[in-house]
Amino acid sequence: MSDDLLSFPHPALGIDYGDSRIGIAATDPVGIMAHPVETIHVQKTDALTRIAELIHQRGICALVIGLPLRLDGSEGDAVKKVRSFAQKLQAQHPTLPLHFTDETFTTVSAAAKLHEAGKNAKKQKHLIDQAAAVEILHAWMEGV
Repeated sequence: MSDDLLSFPHPALGIDYGDSRIGIAATDPVGIMAHPVETIHVQKTDALTRIAELIHQRGICALVIGLPLRLDGSEGDAVKKVRSFAQKLQAQHPTLPLHFTDETFTTVSAAAKLHEAGKNAKKQKHLIDQAAAVEILHAWMEGV
């Protein structure tokens, strides 16, 4: 973890955006660890409203959203969807800093860690979304 990380506001909310599900994770108040929070099922819940509730309940000071960049680092259609969602989120919470981080391989890493813990990621997709959000926060904390 970078010494600069302590200068960033915490707790931070990590978001693994998807069309069907959005994985949510959060850091602790000082930004040492990230932990899973929940999975928002987009068809069942208004994601922006639920995230606003979490921001309020947890005293969130920063938002971190994973960008699904291509392997060559370029942006495709998936990034456009994430940026569109992030723009709506930022419009609702203009005072919160919004950070993007490369989420390449976060789902793969999350699935491997769940497998090591004895969980079947394919049967528990809601867990993998949360675990991917944790990986997004870890990537951001390491890159700060």
